[in-house]
Amino acid sequence: MTPEIKLAITGVVSFVLGIAAVKLLDWYTKRGATTEAKRIVDQAEQDAATKVREAELEIKERALREKAAGEQELAKSREELRDRERLVDKRQEQAEQQADDLRKQEKIVEGTQRRLTERLETTNQRQEELAKLLDMQRQTLHDLSGLSREEAVKRLLDMLDADLAQETGAAILKHQRHVQEVCDEKAREILLTSLQRYASAHTAESTTSTVDIPSDEMKGRIIGREGRNIRAFEKATGVDVIIDDTPGVVIVSGFDPVRREIARQALNQLIGDGRIHPSRIEEVVGETEKQIEKFIQKKGQEAAIEVNIHGLHERVIMMLGRLHFRTSYSQNVLRHSVEVAFVTGMLAEMIGLDGDIARRSGLLHDIGKAADHELEGGHPKIGADLLKRSGEGAEVVHAALGHHDDIVTDKPYTMLVATADACSASRPGARRESLERYIKRMEELESIANGMPGVEQAFAIQAGRELRVIVGSKQTDDAKAAKICRDIAKAFEEQLTYPGEIKVTVVRESRFIETAR
Repeated sequence: MTPEIKLAITGVVSFVLGIAAVKLLDWYTKRGATTEAKRIVDQAEQDAATKVREAELEIKERALREKAAGEQELAKSREELRDRERLVDKRQEQAEQQADDLRKQEKIVEGTQRRLTERLETTNQRQEELAKLLDMQRQTLHDLSGLSREEAVKRLLDMLDADLAQETGAAILKHQRHVQEVCDEKAREILLTSLQRYASAHTAESTTSTVDIPSDEMKGRIIGREGRNIRAFEKATGVDVIIDDTPGVVIVSGFDPVRREIARQALNQLIGDGRIHPSRIEEVVGETEKQIEKFIQKKGQEAAIEVNIHGLHERVIMMLGRLHFRTSYSQNVLRHSVEVAFVTGMLAEMIGLDGDIARRSGLLHDIGKAADHELEGGHPKIGADLLKRSGEGAEVVHAALGHHDDIVTDKPYTMLVATADACSASRPGARRESLERYIKRMEELESIANGMPGVEQAFAIQAGRELRVIVGSKQTDDAKAAKICRDIAKAFEEQLTYPGEIKVTVVRESRFIETAR
């Protein structure tokens, strides 16, 4: 066989084999596709069955939810219907009650009209009888008395004078009440005008006596060997020096504000100088006392000049200057005294009194606070004794003694000073106290009082200085009301901490009200 024939045969065989391979491959492909198609169909049938089951479950759940919602709506509708039925029944009962009341009122009105008609008839009859009796009386009196015309006129005029006297008294009382109202209104206008003319800005001064130190090593130098430096300092100044773990601070403690200020300035000077030993401490404290004394005198003179007061005793000026270091509820007492002096002077001038005496009384009314920690008694008594020994007038002494209503204020200047003192102490901004603390204090006072048996209402007034308590008149008699008042005051003393006094007033009244129609 030639190579060409072999090649042709080989090509034919290759072609046949290729066709066979293609056929075989096509058969396998079709078989795999058929299998895959069958698997996909089976899977689709399974998925469809699953979705059908899920749809059926969802339909059942939705049906259950709709059924539950329907039952809730039905129950709600039934409840609303029952409420409406009850409301209708209640309104029907009210309407029936009103109808019964109306019938009763109609009967009462009918009875009243009948009685009024009878009374009118009776009154008319009595008036006719009275007219007849008066005519008979006039005729009888004319026959019996035998008075002349002039005598009869005189007697009638006397009777008329007596009647007019009664009417005049009633008119006088009416005009007195009107004048009292006008006076009260005028007094308020005068007081408001004075306060508006003097609008001082109060600055609350710090009362903390702390001394800053450069480092904690300075604490050891202040204490000294075996404590000799701190003992010498406390002996020279009369204060306590507190050195604790607080970094960078030393505390000076003492009841006398002037001594505390001397100690603070002396300690600052010693720390700045660096030389701290007993002899140096005594020297610096002595120099500081002289400086503070000059400063106090200067402050007292400045206050007197500011309010245009002259001729004050030197001791009074010194005590007045000491008030610069005294505070009351964070209100500087010296600035408070100056403010009271101005307001008192303006009030006095507006009502025709001596403005100089009024300003003097207002400036010196709290002078006793400069020495109340050294002497026994309250500052009004201490101040009055001091002013009396210093040659002040009776009006000034009485104002210092009675500006807190401790005595009967029978002098006009004392009343003006008490008024100006209350305005200065209670006006907004004068005394530093947070709103939360103020409200809490009011609530504590009222809650303690409301907790007592028989108390109906309680009102804290005058910035917490007084409590008004209203008790029921039916449940509480006078003896129980007095006991409630005492129990409230005792509860305040035991449970609260407060400056000054708290006045408790228990009110028990019976009130009867009728309406004339």
